[in-house]
Amino acid sequence: MRIPTGTISTYLLEELVGPLNDVEKKYAPKELYVTGPLSVPLPGPRAAIIGSRKASFKGLQAARDIARTLARRNVIVVSGLAQGIDTAAHKAAIEEGGHTIAVLGTPLDHAYPRENIDLQKLIMRNHMVVSQFPIGHTTRPKDFVLRNRTMALISNASIIVEASDSSGSLHQGWEALRLGRPLFIWSSIVNDHSLSWPEKMVMYGAIELRDPEEVLDVLPSRARILEVTP
Repeated sequence: MRIPTGTISTYLLEELVGPLNDVEKKYAPKELYVTGPLSVPLPGPRAAIIGSRKASFKGLQAARDIARTLARRNVIVVSGLAQGIDTAAHKAAIEEGGHTIAVLGTPLDHAYPRENIDLQKLIMRNHMVVSQFPIGHTTRPKDFVLRNRTMALISNASIIVEASDSSGSLHQGWEALRLGRPLFIWSSIVNDHSLSWPEKMVMYGAIELRDPEEVLDVLPSRARILEVTP
C-alpha cells in the first residue's frame, strides 16, 4: 500500500550516525532515504529492539518494558516496523515520550505490513523513518535481510527479545556481532533450551539481558556523540 511520505532527504550513513570504521563502511548501504523531523546527525544513543512477528504475551510485555526504560533515558528506540516485537517497541517508546526510528525493508512510500500504516505515518510525522531502497524499487525477500544489516549499523546496540530458530531477527543479531556492536538477548530466551541460536550467539559474544538498565552501560552518552560527530 502506497502512502504519502512528505519531504525525503538522502544521506550517507556516516552523515546520519557519525564516523564509521573500515568494517562498517564495507557493509554500509550506498545511501539512505530519510523522512521525519529528527535532527541529523542523530541526537542521541540508539538501541534496536527486535524479535518475532508472532510474539508471545510475555515477549510483547518485555519489548514494551525495555523500550520504555530506554526512552526515559533519552535513548532512541530503533526497530523494523514489523508486527509483534517491533510494533510493541515503537509504540512504547512513543507513549513514553521518547523518540523512535523505523528502518524499512521497502521504499518509504510503502507500508508493510498494511496494519502498521497509521503507525508508519505517525513515525514519519514525529520521529524518523529510514529506507535504503529508492521510490519505485521492487521489494524482494532479501531486502529485509539487508534492512536488518542497516538497522544493526544505525544502532549502537541490538536487543533480541524473542525469536524462533528461523526468525529474520537472527540476521541482525549476527550482523551486530560481525560489526563488533553489543548484542543482548533477553534472559527468558537465553534459557529456552528448545532454541539453538542463543547459545551459539553467546559463544560469539552476545550478552544475556536481565534488566533493561544494563543496556545503558554500553551506549555512548549524548555528550560523547556530539563530541565525535563532524
